[in-house]
Amino acid sequence: MLQIEIDSGSGFCFGVTTAIQKAEEELARGTQLYCLGDIVHNGMECERLREMGLVTIDHEQMARLHDATVLLRAHGEPPETYEMARRNNIEIIDATCPVVLQLQKRIKKQYETSLTDNFSPQTSQIVIFGKKGHAEVLGLVGQTHSDAIVIESFEEVTKLDFSRDIFLYSQTTKSLDEFHRIIGYIQQHISPSATFKSFDTICRSVANRMPNISQFAAKHDLILFVCGRKSSNGKVLYNECLRVNPNTHLIEDPEEIDPSWLTDILTVGICGATSTPKWLMEQCRDAIVAME
Repeated sequence: MLQIEIDSGSGFCFGVTTAIQKAEEELARGTQLYCLGDIVHNGMECERLREMGLVTIDHEQMARLHDATVLLRAHGEPPETYEMARRNNIEIIDATCPVVLQLQKRIKKQYETSLTDNFSPQTSQIVIFGKKGHAEVLGLVGQTHSDAIVIESFEEVTKLDFSRDIFLYSQTTKSLDEFHRIIGYIQQHISPSATFKSFDTICRSVANRMPNISQFAAKHDLILFVCGRKSSNGKVLYNECLRVNPNTHLIEDPEEIDPSWLTDILTVGICGATSTPKWLMEQCRDAIVAME
C-alpha cells in the first residue's frame, strides 16, 4: 500500500500566517478590503481569499483609490506607498513581516548614515542580495531612494566596485549558503582601503527549512513539491529537494499530478514553500489516494 507523508515543517511562515489572519479578520467585519499585490505567492490561496471578498490591486490602482482600506502583505513596501496612502486618505492594515520590517529599518539607518558620515552613495555601496523586482526587494531598495545595488546570484558579485565601501544585506528568503559564498568573495577582493560589512538578514524560519526539507526528500521515492511558481522561497526549497531526490516534481495544485509518477512507488512525500497552505498539500494527498 502506498504511504503518503506531508512534511510537518512545510506551510505558511509566521509572516504569511499573520497577513492572512489580518485579511480574514477584516473581511469577517464586512470591510471592503484591498490587498496591494498577491497576499501570498500561491494562486489557490489567493482565489480562496478572493471568494471571501479580498480585492487584489497594483500600485497604479491604489493611486486611484481614496477613502479605502488597503492591506500591505508580509513582503513590505517602500516609503512611497505610505506617502500615497496619506495623500489619498487610505487606511493601511500593515501586515509587513517583523523580520522584513527590521531589515528595512537597518538599511534605512545605514543609508542615512552614509549621507551624514564620511560615507556617501558615491563612495559606499549598499548591496542587497535578492531577486530584482521582488516585492520585498523593492521595499528594501526604496529605503535608499533606489541607490542600493541588487545582485541576484553569486555570479553577479563581480559587478561590484571593490575599491569602494560595501555594506551587504540579504532578502530574507535567499539561500544562506550562497550568501556566505558572496561574503567570502567580497572579503577576498575588497580593497585594503575600503570597508566591508555584511549583515545576515536571512529569516531563520526559512533558512532552517533547507536541512529539514533535505532530510524529508531523501526519505521518499517520490516528492511532490506544492508551490506557486512565482514564489522565490519556493524555488530555493524545490531545487534543494530536486538535488537530494531527482524524482521531485513541482506542482501548483492536485490537477497537475500525473498518475504515471506513482508507478512502482512505495512512498510519497508532499512538501511546500512558506507560501503553501496546509489545506492544499492535504488536497494533493487526497488526490493521490483517489488514484490508487
